[in-house]
Amino acid sequence: MKIIAELCQNHNGNFDTVEKMVSEASKNGATHVKIQTIYSKNLSFRPEFENGLALNGETKSIKRPYKPEFERLKALELTFDESRKFVEICKKNSVVPMTTCFSRDTLQEIINCGFKAIKIASYDCASYQMIREVGKHYNDIIISTGATFDEEIEQTANILQGKDFTFLHCVTMYPTPLDEMHLNRMLWLKKYTKNIGLSDHSLVENDDVWAAKAAIFLGAECIERHFTILDKDQSKDGPVSITPKHLQDLSRFSKLTKIDMKKELDENHSSWKKMLGEERRQLSKSELLNRAYYRGRFASLRNGYGPENMIYNWDETSI
Repeated sequence: MKIIAELCQNHNGNFDTVEKMVSEASKNGATHVKIQTIYSKNLSFRPEFENGLALNGETKSIKRPYKPEFERLKALELTFDESRKFVEICKKNSVVPMTTCFSRDTLQEIINCGFKAIKIASYDCASYQMIREVGKHYNDIIISTGATFDEEIEQTANILQGKDFTFLHCVTMYPTPLDEMHLNRMLWLKKYTKNIGLSDHSLVENDDVWAAKAAIFLGAECIERHFTILDKDQSKDGPVSITPKHLQDLSRFSKLTKIDMKKELDENHSSWKKMLGEERRQLSKSELLNRAYYRGRFASLRNGYGPENMIYNWDETSI
């Protein structure tokens, strides 16, 4: 059972906080701890998201201006030297160090840092060129599948044949309501790989870790949750991030028998079956809007800054 504590930017760019987070994650049951290799220089400028667009009261594109997003990300960056330190700290704490690769031009540095496992975010599940490049260097690849169409997931599975990859079901609504969780989607993902799981973005203060527990009962072999040691209002992802106490509870639950798992779900969250949903489903309007923004949010740079120098993760152009 893999339990990934995703630090995301809950460290607020402070490496001392990163070190404390690794220690707390390790002590409370995480098997893997993950950071994100995100650099503001890779943020792509796309005019359609500067002001957003609404027609007849319906949102056509979300508003996410470039400049404030660039400045926000710049303040949260970890250097590659810090990433190397992170890998060593994870080893000392007996957890597997992971990172998410958000742009193809950072892959070689990720390899150089010593990461042995790598994550591909939902919006790059169909970035086939990135998938090919990652597959040349990694066997332990974990891919979220939120906001990805069925045929795209199938193509990615074909590219990774022979690799020990994991597909994580994910709903790209932040936070995800429990009745929109569609945990049965994991059954469909199992057609393509024996390793399936859940990347869970439910609202912790309302929904605890019930979605993750239900996923484990249903056969998930990997759970990813955003993790924090700060108050929920001290970071952007705080409201969908679990604490060391939640992590400890999730680890405990993962070690129960199936009979005891079901008993706990039935007795303490009797409506858990509303999370089952559909194996095959249409993406919601919210997910499609998020897909339009986040797919292409980052790109690799070639020959300086500017849109004309951006190479997207699906482009077959060499870096």
